[in-house]
Amino acid sequence: MLLLAPCLSVRWHTSLLDWRTHLKSFDSVDLIEPIQRAVAAQNYETMTPIQAQAIPPLLEGRDVLGCAQTGTGKTAAFLLPILNHMATDPIQGKPVIRGLVLTPTRELASQIGDNFESYAQFLKLRHLVVFGGVSQHKQVTALRRGVDMLVATPGRLLDLHGQGHINFDDVEFFVLDEADRMLDMGFIRDIRKVLAVLPDDRQNLLFSATMPDSIVKLASGFLHKPVRVEVDPQSTTVERIEQQVMFVEKSNKKRLLRELLRDPDIESAIVFTRTKHGANRVVKDLTKGGVESAAIHGNKSQGARERALAGFKKGTIRVLVATDIASRGIDVDGVSHVFNYDLPNISESYVHRIGRTGRAGREGIAIAFCDESETAYLRDIQKLTGRPLDVVSDHEWHYPAAIPAPEQARRQRRGGGAKDTSSADRSSERKTDSAQGGREGGEGRRRRRRRRPGQGSGQGRTQQGQGKQGQGKQGGASNEGSKSKQGQQGQQSSGDGDRPKSGRRRRPRRRRGPAQGPSTQ
Repeated sequence: MLLLAPCLSVRWHTSLLDWRTHLKSFDSVDLIEPIQRAVAAQNYETMTPIQAQAIPPLLEGRDVLGCAQTGTGKTAAFLLPILNHMATDPIQGKPVIRGLVLTPTRELASQIGDNFESYAQFLKLRHLVVFGGVSQHKQVTALRRGVDMLVATPGRLLDLHGQGHINFDDVEFFVLDEADRMLDMGFIRDIRKVLAVLPDDRQNLLFSATMPDSIVKLASGFLHKPVRVEVDPQSTTVERIEQQVMFVEKSNKKRLLRELLRDPDIESAIVFTRTKHGANRVVKDLTKGGVESAAIHGNKSQGARERALAGFKKGTIRVLVATDIASRGIDVDGVSHVFNYDLPNISESYVHRIGRTGRAGREGIAIAFCDESETAYLRDIQKLTGRPLDVVSDHEWHYPAAIPAPEQARRQRRGGGAKDTSSADRSSERKTDSAQGGREGGEGRRRRRRRRPGQGSGQGRTQQGQGKQGQGKQGGASNEGSKSKQGQQGQQSSGDGDRPKSGRRRRPRRRRGPAQGPSTQ
């Protein structure tokens, strides 16, 4: 595969900036009539910036590297051109897998499957969504009937392929969606396994909310002269979202959240926690306070997650408590508020979180809770977004000790940024002493393991010499005494219950009963 062509990407990106003034309607792009009809049925009138930039090169068969925030219409940006290619170049007979979309979470996979069904409602194309956590029986049955598009999470996809239920020989379109989250979740090895079994002749698409160096490196391995499209500058937040921060002690966060949720203007809210157990605790506390809420995270069954999402979309559940990974795929336009109950330790996750509100041109409010242990996270978030969050202090549990110190004050506390060389030297000396002590201790442990059981550390060599002399007298010759000693050691080891001698030295087992000497025959 060829590496990225940055010059080509820049020229294309610059020209696409001018296309925004011309490509505003879906009628402006060369999509077939059934797809245009399906788009109109979804009440799509104008294209979003990512759609206006990505659809034309994808229709031309180019590889695309897309960087866009969540809620910008990425799914339609890659599904519509793929559907157009499949419909204009149909195959005869049983459907085969021509398109593969790889996603990090079940929720996102289900969302893409729903969008495919909507966009392809006037086409004779089949699709299937596969993920773990459920029985594979229905998935295998659908695969046997044949599908045109497969949307999958990496684990279940590789499992079914390993069992012989999935054949990648006919894949023409490969989409890696939410690539940054895929890498955060440790799917890089699975991604490489999938890429290794795909045909070389295919169109590749990679979409990511952020574009760190790791994503660029991954893309350079399988994208061929890609067109890079980017909606907004990297890792920037949506400007129409009002961002606030409230400083509060950790123990008072639950009280502050309950108080804020008494506001009837908060119609639908997502609360983000850092851990799964933290999400369960928040739901338990909100339920006691009479707030309809549900948790969604990796420990929940697929049925529980689907019921929680369905209730949240219908409005029967007012508050959805989620972790970062499970939140991918939550596509609800009416979320009015996002609460960062725990600040994320990865600042880019803040961008993903608040992107759940302010969708479809609406405004939204993002409120962050910050305790005294999260001030460093807050500084990283503000550095990433390039703007300070609005401080709200008019609440009962305001905690000034959690407010980050100004940069100048922090430098003064560190001594103006100068290094304490004496302290560093002492630390270096401690590390050196520790390393030497560790080596010496290791030598001592090895010497002790070589001694026979019952020998002391102080007179080991003397006793060993005396033992050799005694054995030599009994055997009548020095070499015979040495053989007798070896035989006694082997018998004693066998009497201790050790396994036969192997290449690895084993520590003798501790005797539970009275000690017994070596057996004689």
